[in-house]
Amino acid sequence: MQPMSEQSKWTVGSAIGLGLLLLALFANFNARFDDQSAQIADLADQIADLRTEVRADVRRLDDRLRAIEIAFGKVDQRLLILERVLIPAPDAGAPDE
Repeated sequence: MQPMSEQSKWTVGSAIGLGLLLLALFANFNARFDDQSAQIADLADQIADLRTEVRADVRRLDDRLRAIEIAFGKVDQRLLILERVLIPAPDAGAPDE
């Protein structure tokens, strides 16, 4: 077996070095992508939590609005009763003005 020439040694060494450099770069990119994926997952969880909170707030507002509608309905009914009692009905035989 013949010994390798100086240029062959440099070529093989450069190829090995380049291969190691590429492996390190890919590992770094993969770690960055994993970090980004984790951050996106955290944001998705936060958005889901906010959505749940907003839905609960809307339900509470809807309940409060329904209570107000019921209360106004009661006031309206009371006013109708008062109008019937306090305001005399127009005379059926009286001419309109």
